[in-house]
Amino acid sequence: MPDGCVFCAIARGDISAEVVFADEIAIAFLDHRPVFKGHCLLAPRGHVATLSDLPTDLIGPYFERAQLLARVVESALEADGTFVAINNKVSQSVAHLHVHVVPRRRKDGLRGFFWPRTKYTGDDEMRSYAERIRSGIDAAR
Repeated sequence: MPDGCVFCAIARGDISAEVVFADEIAIAFLDHRPVFKGHCLLAPRGHVATLSDLPTDLIGPYFERAQLLARVVESALEADGTFVAINNKVSQSVAHLHVHVVPRRRKDGLRGFFWPRTKYTGDDEMRSYAERIRSGIDAAR
């Protein structure tokens, strides 16, 4: 793990984040600069820079968690669907593999790969989104 990896620090609990899911394989938390409210990032617990670096034995388990998160974000936030994406190197603001799971609504204005960012009104609103997703994950397991 390189010094200064913010996602490794979140996984260790050294930096606080609004965590919605965590187990021995991965950790998911709300993006602090969401495309839409409820936008989550799913990162492997161990430091892995890109999808190409993910050990073969973790591919299935990691993407099972991505699938769970996509399903729960949609249902818990009453979204019409989700946008699921991975950046590898280019546009990867943190050099630690992470899957974006973004709640989508019809006619929400998201076009192509233009990613506008929104803000939570404050910590309480952010926590309320996280709680809805955590509750959905608990119910789905």
